[in-house]
Amino acid sequence: MRYGIANGVLLLAVIGEWAVSPAQAQEVLPNIVLIVADDLGCYELGCYGQTKIRTPHIDQLAAQGMKWTHFYAGSAVCAPSRCALMTGRHMGHATVRDNRQYRKGQEGQFPLRAEDVTLAELLKSKGYVTAAMGKWGLGNWDTTGSPLKQGFDYFFGYNCQAHAHSHYPTYVYRNGQRVDLPGNDGKTGRQYTQDLFEAEALAFLERNKDRPFFLYLPFIVPHVAIQVPEDSLKEYRGKLGEDPPYTGGKGYLPHPTPRAGYAAMVTRMDRSVGRIVAKLRELGLEKKTLVLFTSDNGPTHNVGGADSVFFQSAGPLRGLKGSLYEGGIRVPFIASWPGVIPAGSVCRHRFYFPDILPTICEAAGIEVRHPIDGISFWPTLCGKGKQELHQFLYWEFPGYGGQQAIIAGEWKAVRQNLARGIIKTELYHLGQDEGEKHDLAAQHPEVAARLERLMQEQHTPHPDFPLPAIDTPKR
Repeated sequence: MRYGIANGVLLLAVIGEWAVSPAQAQEVLPNIVLIVADDLGCYELGCYGQTKIRTPHIDQLAAQGMKWTHFYAGSAVCAPSRCALMTGRHMGHATVRDNRQYRKGQEGQFPLRAEDVTLAELLKSKGYVTAAMGKWGLGNWDTTGSPLKQGFDYFFGYNCQAHAHSHYPTYVYRNGQRVDLPGNDGKTGRQYTQDLFEAEALAFLERNKDRPFFLYLPFIVPHVAIQVPEDSLKEYRGKLGEDPPYTGGKGYLPHPTPRAGYAAMVTRMDRSVGRIVAKLRELGLEKKTLVLFTSDNGPTHNVGGADSVFFQSAGPLRGLKGSLYEGGIRVPFIASWPGVIPAGSVCRHRFYFPDILPTICEAAGIEVRHPIDGISFWPTLCGKGKQELHQFLYWEFPGYGGQQAIIAGEWKAVRQNLARGIIKTELYHLGQDEGEKHDLAAQHPEVAARLERLMQEQHTPHPDFPLPAIDTPKR
């Protein structure tokens, strides 16, 4: 028996109420909606303590469901994190381990392989209709990584993450076909892509209200450039104290009031979440839906006008996007399903992106038969059965100098500069030092050695994403 699979909706920003008996639940499939923000720090949400940015709809999800205090992305940047999300594999085993253009001068990042098994493929095999609106970044249309070759029936948005640096692009894609956006010039325009994703999502729910669906919403907000329609910007203009203009640079657009613009982008995305939940309610699907909401990595550096220091986007954590310290990989995670998930509940166990695939599959009654690194946290969501916990969580990242990290219990080991041939292990006790300020490797060499062995065991060399310091055998 699968508890909480009420009339077919598992919404990954979670919402819904169990309105059928367990016997009835056996006969139906949960619908699934997975919402993933881009570069959103967990401390940028009101439910995690943010005071400057308003996020009432996401906060409501947390109030009526469960909030995680220690949930982690699959990686410290976009593409590899989404690879972990889609495949259930951590970075020591994943196909995509860094952001990297696949072909020089062409759109698209390094693709998933044909043999990779994605969450969308597994759900499609069970009879789900599958759709994604937002940013893909795991392979262009003519590669094995195209979303249309990785289990999605329908796609609308950006395939290439570089293309997604503008919220007013001159075109997007629908099922691999270019869709021009009249009135947009890349800098300003009449068609804001966050609004387009919202409209496509609402239409998808309307079209598929009578069949099981997987709706994946990898939004690109609040990734810079800072761009937002005027009706949202005016909510914050002049209300955040001094807001010096951003003059542009490093490929990003200038903005006269960047702090107001950034806050407005987050609040507008929050509005989209609220409208999607309202549509579920209108269609009679709210009580049949599990919603999960998260972000692909930690908050951005102070580029493009973003100001993670001003908003305290990483809270007390060390590091930002691109770093395997806590601030680069710990992300918000909210699951809400009234009647199944206790309102206002908090999960303090450590889970991460590879766990989402097996969790959804267990909820949908799908047996995962191929190797993955994730474990299902469905028992935590529904409160039934014994929850298996991770012995360790592992990351590696060839970008930003080359990094490794592993968490086992309250201990965390971090390595940097692996791409430069340097091997030096730092050791932190997260229970006593959440901000990773005190390296204890010298005081606890036996713990450091144990975590080093685990890192060695979990790393499989990848010819396209090398870590020279640990890939090259010592002579």
